[in-house]
Amino acid sequence: MTTDLASVTAIPLTQRYSTADLGIFSAEESDRFLEGNIADPQRNLSLAWELLYRLEPDLYDRLVAAEPLHPGILEWLPPHLPRIIEVGAGTGRLTLDLVARGEELTAIEPAQPLRERLCGKLPPTAANVRLIGGFFDALPARDRSAELVTACSALTPEPAHGGERGLAEMERVCAPGGMVVIVWPNEPDWLVRHGYHYLSFPGPMTMTFASPKEALEMAQIFYPYAAAEIQARARRQVPYDILGVNPPRDLAYKILP
Repeated sequence: MTTDLASVTAIPLTQRYSTADLGIFSAEESDRFLEGNIADPQRNLSLAWELLYRLEPDLYDRLVAAEPLHPGILEWLPPHLPRIIEVGAGTGRLTLDLVARGEELTAIEPAQPLRERLCGKLPPTAANVRLIGGFFDALPARDRSAELVTACSALTPEPAHGGERGLAEMERVCAPGGMVVIVWPNEPDWLVRHGYHYLSFPGPMTMTFASPKEALEMAQIFYPYAAAEIQARARRQVPYDILGVNPPRDLAYKILP
């Protein structure tokens, strides 16, 4: 096993892409991600993530597969609602659980390669799901059109990834008495300042990869500072404290009047 792990080498996310890759963006995406920002993915981590979604969706999906949400989150979410909107659905980390909870589910994801991955995962019985493109700051949905509006590990205070306008859009499309729920929030304090309630569910959590080799490769790409320790442990389970990141155990919510 040691020899096998020693042979693993992977390019970190901060070095995977260059300015030559920026042509993958549509005109609308370029306006959001490049205008007024550092247009170099090796100096702009947010930009590198956007390129990952579009150039290597399979790699992103491998990472997500190792990050299951805390079961407390799934138990807390309402079991049945008439209408649900999920923003930044990605490859379905939360979406697949929402399918059975809503009579109508609209999953909005701006990156077409991620939408294609998610579409391939939906069960044949998911006739209630509408999967469409769209951005946080201009949601393609009517005012007050869903009893649950949610995003999972997608909304941030940065304008290119939601920001104040994106949060306002989520509240705009939420029906009276409905909830806006941000799962695994990027900056909980920012949401609390906007009137959200914060919940965190207890218990140990680990990232769980298919193998020690997979754990090391993903660490080299996404958590290179922890790669040496993960290689020494030679296990497929990686505690979040080794990575120095908050586990997917929390959420912030607001009930709309």
